[in-house]
Amino acid sequence: MYSLDKQKFGSFVSERRRALGLTQRSLAERLSVSDKAVSKWETGVLLI
Repeated sequence: MYSLDKQKFGSFVSERRRALGLTQRSLAERLSVSDKAVSKWETGVLLI
């Protein structure tokens, strides 16, 4: 099994989202998840 650094993943999601000019809500809609889930990913609280 492998380990994924939650902080690095969160930073990656946040940077890519901003580079694409998306809000957390618009990204969430595209991925069919809640904007709260996107927020948790970006802060490293929750990982899918």
